[in-house]
Amino acid sequence: MIRRPFLPALLLFLAAVLLSGALYAQLESGERGILPLDSSGTLEIGGIHVDVSSKDALSARYAGWRLAQRDGFRALWAKTHGRPVSEAPDLPDPTLDGLVSSIIVEREQIGPNRYIADLGILFDRARAGELLGVGGEMRRSAPMLLIPVTVSGGTATSVELRNGWQRAWAQFRTSQSSIDYVRISGMGVDPLLVNAAQSDRPGRGWWRNLVDLYGAADILVAEVQIQRLYPGGPAQARFIARHGPDNEIVGGFSLTAANSDAIPAMMNEGVRRMDELYSAALAAGRLQRDSTLDLPAPPPLPEEVVEGPPVAQQMGNAFQVQIAASNVNTYNFAMAHLRTLPGMSQVIPQSINPSGTSYVLIGYHGTGPQLAAALSARGWKADANGTVIRMSGGAGPPPPIPQPRPPVATPTSPVTNSQ
Repeated sequence: MIRRPFLPALLLFLAAVLLSGALYAQLESGERGILPLDSSGTLEIGGIHVDVSSKDALSARYAGWRLAQRDGFRALWAKTHGRPVSEAPDLPDPTLDGLVSSIIVEREQIGPNRYIADLGILFDRARAGELLGVGGEMRRSAPMLLIPVTVSGGTATSVELRNGWQRAWAQFRTSQSSIDYVRISGMGVDPLLVNAAQSDRPGRGWWRNLVDLYGAADILVAEVQIQRLYPGGPAQARFIARHGPDNEIVGGFSLTAANSDAIPAMMNEGVRRMDELYSAALAAGRLQRDSTLDLPAPPPLPEEVVEGPPVAQQMGNAFQVQIAASNVNTYNFAMAHLRTLPGMSQVIPQSINPSGTSYVLIGYHGTGPQLAAALSARGWKADANGTVIRMSGGAGPPPPIPQPRPPVATPTSPVTNSQ
């Protein structure tokens, strides 16, 4: 029997044990994302369907996995060479056992003497590459720091909290992608350094520190905007692929989910299609590293000190430019024209809508009618109303910046000898 004086002490001890256990479980599980899968050394093929019968469940499952290895290698060979599966070679089971790295169970049904499943096969790249004709290594892009941004309920988050978009990117197998992604997990200092607010910062100094810290050379921002009709009901998501510190839009698309249970599959499909957008942009030469990410050259040493009053730097007059665009290319060309316009001191995007009206805050050394006239001279329809400039229509890329002319050598006069 426990005496009353010891009852408060016992309850306090039990509360401390439970609290420490909950804190330990929270630290072990983590609430800021999951670690990305490392699939750089494998080749993957999924969706292999098997339906095998045998004397018992274990034999049926073993026979189904054997059949999946054979069908998986033939499907991967056909996908690699772009030829029908009927022309793929048949390898013996002992050879396939040395090539297969692991088997992923996507869906399976096990009966007393029957095995039905959809499986994914991971082949070792170094061993299977020679038989597939792809070699042990593949040509990929420079390391790209990937920042997944989720906009839901008017709030943008990245890895500050665990979310389905970051999980989908962490589970994405990048072995057969031409993009070398540098994915963050949300552990440690990731939420402080790489968050949703960082993706909108224009400062190059902080971007240089980030890419150097994570061993990357460029920046990719994968954004998804989710809208739900009601909790647990249908959801619509808008995916936008961005590149570089200026958030240049590469492309976008929309997907829908019937309910909350279908959102993870929608996120996985969004990752796959966004990887296709980045790969196509890389093949077209659009993922060029911004030269402002390079360290600036040190300033030259002053030759002489000139004393005088400091000259104040003028940032120009502030205007809001409304860009009415119908596609991504029109928006990108409009931003390029604004940045290369003479007299422009700053260009800050406020609201981006490639298929509608975007709002940009600029600083311009001139008046509103002068800015509208300069844009009209470049092929745009521009109207000035006070400090608001509206751009519409469309023009091609901006003209190249003229290079300075080389100095002209001064002719020397001939030397005459006087007698």
